[in-house]
Amino acid sequence: MEVKVLNLSGKETGAKVQLPETVFGVTPNDHAIYLDVKLYLANQRQGTHKSKQRNEIAGSTRKLHKQKGTGGARAGSIKSPLFNGGGRVFGPQPRDYSFKLNKKLKQVARKSALSYKAQENNVLVLDAVNFDSIKTKNYVALVNALNVADEKTLLVLPDYNNNVYLSSRNLKKAKVVVASDLNTYDVLNATKLLLTTDSVKTLEEALAK
Repeated sequence: MEVKVLNLSGKETGAKVQLPETVFGVTPNDHAIYLDVKLYLANQRQGTHKSKQRNEIAGSTRKLHKQKGTGGARAGSIKSPLFNGGGRVFGPQPRDYSFKLNKKLKQVARKSALSYKAQENNVLVLDAVNFDSIKTKNYVALVNALNVADEKTLLVLPDYNNNVYLSSRNLKKAKVVVASDLNTYDVLNATKLLLTTDSVKTLEEALAK
């Protein structure tokens, strides 16, 4: 698939870049995408939720009333889960939600997500992206020039660029990542995928195996 290369002003440079079919032209595997997105979301969970069991509740251990003769149920402690303020039965406990997927499946998922974006013509390629200073208005000017200011955008850079990253950080609908850190969730979560000519090469080297 051939895409025209744009500059920071949103104008065509006259150059074109070929999106590799091995990365942007595969038959999407929806189940691989599902598993990789599930993995990403699971890894975001802290798993620090915790409720107290009856042995952790602060309260008296005095027996509330005699065992027999009251006509009611036996009650041994005010910390029983049956009473207000008592412990909780089978409540959440700290746990790790992460799980593992093999490397090839992750690659299939990423290539599937990128192929969906290419099929929908939601991939824009820039010659290069760099700012002289850290200013939000620099990034705003970029997305305005590309006519994507009202859409969720994901800018993929070949290497980390502090000025570009920090300039985008205050914008809710903008995200900047390095090509080596690209994940399936971010690709699908964005409406428009912004690449540079160098990041296309980086993705091809990383995924076209």
